[in-house]
Amino acid sequence: MAIYRFRVTFEDYEDVYREIDMPSKSTFIELHEEIHKSTGYAADASSSFYVSNDQWKKGTEIAFKPTQRKKDAEVLLMENIRLSKFIDDPHQKFYYVYNFDRPYDFQVELIKILKEEDGKDYPALFKSIGQVPKTMTAANFPVSDAVEEDEYVEEDDTQYGVDDEDELDGFDSDDEEEGEDGGEEREESNGYEDEY
Repeated sequence: MAIYRFRVTFEDYEDVYREIDMPSKSTFIELHEEIHKSTGYAADASSSFYVSNDQWKKGTEIAFKPTQRKKDAEVLLMENIRLSKFIDDPHQKFYYVYNFDRPYDFQVELIKILKEEDGKDYPALFKSIGQVPKTMTAANFPVSDAVEEDEYVEEDDTQYGVDDEDELDGFDSDDEEEGEDGGEEREESNGYEDEY
């Protein structure tokens, strides 16, 4: 079975990312859940993946907990769609909007297609770089217990989730600096569509 390695990056924090290995037969809801195991955010918030081109332009929407309007428009549902259905390119991109009430935008890019390793459990977190930014919503949830210290791989052993102190302050000082450093990325983001 093929294994897709996705790099999941916060749109405004390109130095914070996760690399996740997913079996090709997985559904979008499984990728959604794995992203939030690695961030500590609550996975039950209304969210959508959009099939994207190289400029991150939003195409077909694949939704979780869609609004009635989206249901009436027969939007695709994450739990019904396998990842392989929309992998047309070895560097396929998906624009991902988490929590439409307090949205965070992610860029999800296929970076490798691997062969399944014997004895390895999938999905699997391959790499974790940087601390995720806090949100008012996420700050009220504990860090996910699903990810343990020995699962961190490679260069960074940063803990997932949010600190207990300054719980509702938005970002900590490191995150603010990271946001200011992203000037180039912000210029490129002018090509993104803003409608949800």
